[in-house]
Amino acid sequence: MTQGAFDLSGHVALVTGGNGGIGLGFADGLARAGADVAIWGTNEDKNKSAVEHLAMHGTRVQAFRCDVGEEAEVDEAFAATLAAFGKVDSCFANAGVAGAGMRFVEMTLEEWRRVTRVNLDGAFLTFRAAARHMVERGEGGSLVGTASVGAIEGQPRGQHYAATKGGMVSMVKALAVELARHGIRANAVLPGWIETGMTDAFLGADVVQQKVLPRVPLGRWGVPDDFGGVAVYLASPASAYQTGDTLVLDGGYTIF
Repeated sequence: MTQGAFDLSGHVALVTGGNGGIGLGFADGLARAGADVAIWGTNEDKNKSAVEHLAMHGTRVQAFRCDVGEEAEVDEAFAATLAAFGKVDSCFANAGVAGAGMRFVEMTLEEWRRVTRVNLDGAFLTFRAAARHMVERGEGGSLVGTASVGAIEGQPRGQHYAATKGGMVSMVKALAVELARHGIRANAVLPGWIETGMTDAFLGADVVQQKVLPRVPLGRWGVPDDFGGVAVYLASPASAYQTGDTLVLDGGYTIF
């Protein structure tokens, strides 16, 4: 394998939720490697800020407002992405929301559906749009879903979140089998404890610092920049024979 395997010049990547956190980490790594990047997000200010940051790498970057839980918005955003870039080579279904942290016996159906409509329905709609394009185009592609270690470990007060991430893993495996004949690969990334706007308050709590952080062998929380490398790998020819897999990025948390 040569260094050129990680050169993404001419590659177009789509990252949902790419305006912050892990999604921006993905997008930053992809742009650094030479990829043109489309990001989807619902916050216009964050979209603008992310575009300004990513544009410093010298590739084409554009943001589109899209609520991935709405079928029409996904289809419209994907059409707009194709109009702007001409193709999509890799698609990162990363947009997601956290649970409210309520006890399971008190969880409402409204709260359950608030999380599943984005984390699972949104991933389905995004992957479906990308897969349709990739199959029709006939040049293969890479689908990447952001799951969580919550998919493989018990998560109290977060059963809906865990269910969506477990569903992501299962969906990716099924996609890998069905779409392999079209040269399309599908894999999931499972983050551990990562410092993002979604987790800052929780990770900053004294009890978490004292009881959870010591269980991370690398001795620190993850940061969005930790995800650029895996994004480049999964988008690039370097991962041409890897599909249906789960890549855990947690600093060793789940093995200790």
